[in-house]
Amino acid sequence: MLRFKDLKYLLAYLLPLIAWWGFSAGGLWSFGSAYWAFILIPLIELFVPASKDNMSQEEYERRERSWLFDVLLYLNVPIVYFLLYIYLQQMQAAPSTLEVIGMTVNMGVVLGSLGINVAHELGHRSSATERGMALALLLPSAYLHFYIEHNRGHHKYVATERDPATARKGETVYAFWVRSLYQTYMHAWSLERQRLQTGNGGINLMWIYSVIQIAYWAIIAIVWSWQVMLLAMAAGLVGALLLECVNYIEHYGLLRHKVSEHRYEPVQQWHSWNSNHELGRIVLYELVRHSDHHMKSQRPYQSLRYIDRSPQLPLGYPGSILLSMIPALWFRVIHKRIPATVHA
Repeated sequence: MLRFKDLKYLLAYLLPLIAWWGFSAGGLWSFGSAYWAFILIPLIELFVPASKDNMSQEEYERRERSWLFDVLLYLNVPIVYFLLYIYLQQMQAAPSTLEVIGMTVNMGVVLGSLGINVAHELGHRSSATERGMALALLLPSAYLHFYIEHNRGHHKYVATERDPATARKGETVYAFWVRSLYQTYMHAWSLERQRLQTGNGGINLMWIYSVIQIAYWAIIAIVWSWQVMLLAMAAGLVGALLLECVNYIEHYGLLRHKVSEHRYEPVQQWHSWNSNHELGRIVLYELVRHSDHHMKSQRPYQSLRYIDRSPQLPLGYPGSILLSMIPALWFRVIHKRIPATVHA
């Protein structure tokens, strides 16, 4: 049975609507979804108090049985590819330099927030169809390897020096971009080689993903042009960097204790940064309740809980990303919040 408050997640569709409007309006409005994600949302969250409330167990169980929350995720696949088509058409029309930059950033924000973020949720599902949708959403950002590395790498090694997606204390977001982009990709290859060496058989998925990725770019070059293909790559890079910004703030400076040479303590609530700002929770499908996700990765987004002992970011995710862009200010604010229970 649906309830009115379940419909709050429809607000997540404001981002693609604003992105579409940006493609249509052109000019300074070309940045579209970037204005919403990194100006309006942070401003709103400054004045709207965060909520630490959890639902009753009965309410969680009702939500997990509801079809609405899955459909809201699934709709992002056609939405992302519709906006991608609009973007490619606009790029072929040779807009002004300002519009090329603005629309590329606009598309990149869509690929990062509705693409990779939703793919992250669907990639944890057991259904082959849902995992296929996850890969479809990762494709435009050239991040198919995320499916391998995140599920089999990040969740195993999170908050350790072996995890490419865990930012070290004192590491700037810009240095993290370079390290994480490279190491995450290489780690996915390594994980696939390890899987095959255990005798599981099959083919290295990274080779399959590489062929699919090249085919995707080739289709864009053939249907539109190689110049448009390069711009599509640029939009994908923006989406990937947005993901890496999220990775950066999610585990910055949080490290698990080593209990032996090759073993670490179990993942705890204090190994992920969280935010309880309602609007960011809705737009990012509860990604901001990240500690609970790492405690039980199969738990659907609508059932993620606030955990009292989880460290809290000073701002919502969008605001924290902006703060991280100024390293000196980020270090000054965040270092005081790193829990004493972790090695930082």
